[in-house]
Amino acid sequence: MYLVGLTGGIASGKSTVASAWVELGGIEIDADQLAREVVEPGTPGLAAVKAAFGDSVISNGALDRSALGQLVFANTDKRKQLEAIVHPLVRELAAKKIAELPNDSIVIYNVPLLVEAAVDLDFDKVVTVEAPSEKQIERLVSIRKMNREEAERRVAAQASPAQRANAADVILNSNQDLHLLLKDARRLWQQIEHEAAQRGSN
Repeated sequence: MYLVGLTGGIASGKSTVASAWVELGGIEIDADQLAREVVEPGTPGLAAVKAAFGDSVISNGALDRSALGQLVFANTDKRKQLEAIVHPLVRELAAKKIAELPNDSIVIYNVPLLVEAAVDLDFDKVVTVEAPSEKQIERLVSIRKMNREEAERRVAAQASPAQRANAADVILNSNQDLHLLLKDARRLWQQIEHEAAQRGSN
C-alpha cells in the first residue's frame, strides 16, 4: 500500500486535487466525512459532544453542525475541547478503514487538519495544497456563502501555511488557473504511481 496524506487550509483546493487523483485510480478516505460519522446519532462521539456543549448543538437527536461551528470558531478553548473529542475518534476510524483496503492500493487520506490533529499515520508522501489566505476567504464567501467575519475565523483557526509546509513533502499551488493546478496534480500522481510500482516490484 502507498499512503498519501493530502492536506491544506479550508477552501485551498484539496478536494479538487483529491477528485483528480480518484479519477486516476486513487482511493480517497475523507477525514471530514469520518468526522461526521463519529458524531452520528447514537455514537459515543455525539454523546461526548452533547455532554461538553449542551443541547444547543443538538437538533432532532442529531448534531447541529452550524450551531456547533458558530460556537467553537468563536472560542478557541471550545474549539480545542471539540478537537480533543473528535480527533482521536477520527484517527481510530481512519486507521481501521485504511487497514481494510487491498495491499496494492494507492490511498489518499484527505485530512485538512493533518497538522492540528497530529496525524501520525505512516505516510509515504504528504502533500499540501496552498492558496493565499485572502483567496481562501474569497472562496468561502463566494462559494460557501459565509460572511467575511466567519470566513476569516475559519482560516485563522487552522495551522499556518508554514506549519503545513513544514510537515509536507510537496506543496501544490492552487493560486493559479484550475487547469494548471490539475496539470501539477496529475504530474505528481505519475510520480506517486511510479514510486508505488517500484515498491511493488521490490
